[in-house]
Amino acid sequence: MEKVKLNITGMHCGACATLIQMSLSELEGVKSVFVDYDKKIALLEVDPSKVKTEDIFKKVEEVGYKAVIAN
Repeated sequence: MEKVKLNITGMHCGACATLIQMSLSELEGVKSVFVDYDKKIALLEVDPSKVKTEDIFKKVEEVGYKAVIAN
């Protein structure tokens, strides 16, 4: 398993964070996901052999937001 931290832009409220969290949890290979609206971040634990970073970015964009790897 690999930990991934993303910066998320475009969230306006806690419901946005919930939507992103639910959407990402549907991806195969995502073991856990937590989206923090206040900090504008997502913390994921993923199986890199099953899900690629690009897949995660695409899923976030599908629900109307933008994600980039956090430093």
